[in-house]
Amino acid sequence: MTAFDFGVHSAHFYNLLAVTEGSMWHSLADILILLAAAIVLGTLAEQLRQSAILGYIAAGTLVGPNLLGWVSDRQSIFDLAELGVALLLFAIGLEFSLPRLRRLGRIPLLAGILQIILTLLGGLVVSLLLGFSVSESLAIGAMIALSSTACVVRMLNDRAELDAPHGRTALGILLVQDMAVIPLMLIITALVGKGSAGEIAIQLSVSLLLAIVFVAVFYGLFNFVLPRLLELSSLRRNRDFPILLAMVMAAGSAWAAHRLGLSPALGAFVAGVLLAISPFATQIRADVQPLKTVLVTLFFAAVGMFGDLNWVIGHLGIVLAVVAAIVAGKLLITFGATWFCGQPWQFALGTGLCLSQVGEFSFVLATVARGTAGAPGILSESTFRLIISSTIATLLLTPYLIQLAPIAANLLRRLGGKRPAENEPLTTDAPAADLNSRRETDDDLILILGFGPAGQRVAGELLQVGLKKIVVIDLNHENLQMAEQYGLRSQLGDATQIEVLEHAGLYRSRLVITTLPSPTVCRQIIFLVRQLAPSTALYVRCRYHLHHWQLLAAGADVVVDEEEHVGECLAKHILESPLLQQLRASQKSKPDTSAEHE
Repeated sequence: MTAFDFGVHSAHFYNLLAVTEGSMWHSLADILILLAAAIVLGTLAEQLRQSAILGYIAAGTLVGPNLLGWVSDRQSIFDLAELGVALLLFAIGLEFSLPRLRRLGRIPLLAGILQIILTLLGGLVVSLLLGFSVSESLAIGAMIALSSTACVVRMLNDRAELDAPHGRTALGILLVQDMAVIPLMLIITALVGKGSAGEIAIQLSVSLLLAIVFVAVFYGLFNFVLPRLLELSSLRRNRDFPILLAMVMAAGSAWAAHRLGLSPALGAFVAGVLLAISPFATQIRADVQPLKTVLVTLFFAAVGMFGDLNWVIGHLGIVLAVVAAIVAGKLLITFGATWFCGQPWQFALGTGLCLSQVGEFSFVLATVARGTAGAPGILSESTFRLIISSTIATLLLTPYLIQLAPIAANLLRRLGGKRPAENEPLTTDAPAADLNSRRETDDDLILILGFGPAGQRVAGELLQVGLKKIVVIDLNHENLQMAEQYGLRSQLGDATQIEVLEHAGLYRSRLVITTLPSPTVCRQIIFLVRQLAPSTALYVRCRYHLHHWQLLAAGADVVVDEEEHVGECLAKHILESPLLQQLRASQKSKPDTSAEHE
């Protein structure tokens, strides 16, 4: 049986199980199949010490319409999964306040513009030399000019390299590329014959005006309306409301940008940046994390669905040649652009390695350039397949290229005669004050989870003995204001979420104290702390004696039992009371008659 026959039989078997085409349940079945395949192949990739992204893309190719055919509606899934990229950029934006974004400097802006122009021209010239028409060559240049925001940001974030010199520059250039999406789309639309030069100029002006309106509106919402809304007591009492509000803000910013004809990912990032100065930023990022994870995984699987393995095998030589040319060309162009704009050459090479792939937006540009059956465009079917296949191949190479970035920087620094110190970080040089979780340059932090009366008493005692490196986490805004009056660092957030604990500095803490009354919440926190920072001491409040041994078994080092402690305190006060002597004297003078009444 050939691979084609196996795909036909597999597709037939799936159709027997599938529900009515076009229904919501059919779409859900497609999503579940994609996610299940992504889990299996992503886990396999991790077992082989490769990036899970490779497994996700391979999963989409495997179950997609060009191989097994279990999932056919790739465009609808791709459109839905784009929200995952927007949520990813929204979460990254929450880490970048406006002052921190300004510290990126002029290098990413200038280098990004230069890189787009040079890559577009390079693609144009090479395509012309290969015999393509001017329109087709210009479209090819526009497609390869963009890099993958989703893949690069995800990889840099997972490797904690967004604050590295090459990581910050790469992020800045990606944002410039996102801003260039609309002009490039308009250019290709005009090449297909759907717009004149005057119409393109008008569209660009309108897009710029709408972008200004977008920023102004969201700045007003996030700085004047949202803080008052989040401080409402009803929102604080019901944990569901802040989560729903976080999702509305994240998805709403992406939708608003899309509705205005802007890049949804860029709109979500801008919204995140505007919200970054809010004390609610960390909690909002934690709230959108689960859905972001699902949709980003779905996005990479949807990208894989565009691949046609049979076509690639039949044209393997030309695909490999194009991939090699794209990676080498974009690496050299990005390296040259960033170095020319002022970045040290060793970090410029790291930036070039990060951005040497073709971005997922090339699928959209290629689809527009190909046209439809009734209105053919400027790209032939073979050129379309070549662009799509080469794009996926460069995305598959991206994890390896990003892994090389800090290694290349280290090697070039050694060759340049500058040997880094033994503990000098090659992956970050950001000021320590940039992130809330890095305000202390040393370790030995104490985290207090919950700042009610118990937490305040603990903090007061610790301050009296000179322990000042204390971070308070609480969902109650009034409790956080009290912590600030104590002179303590504070963070609004739910301590049962990994993002919140990490941002507060769990990895650098020596002691975690939870004063929260709920035993269920305490068990969740114990599990997370033991998983993330197993050597950190953990002291836990226990409201009822019933849960004392459960919390110890869960992993707490010390459990303070309220009922037992109350009993001890009551007994102590009674024994120290003058009333005790009176009771003893009274009971001695009277015979014990209790036995007679039994």
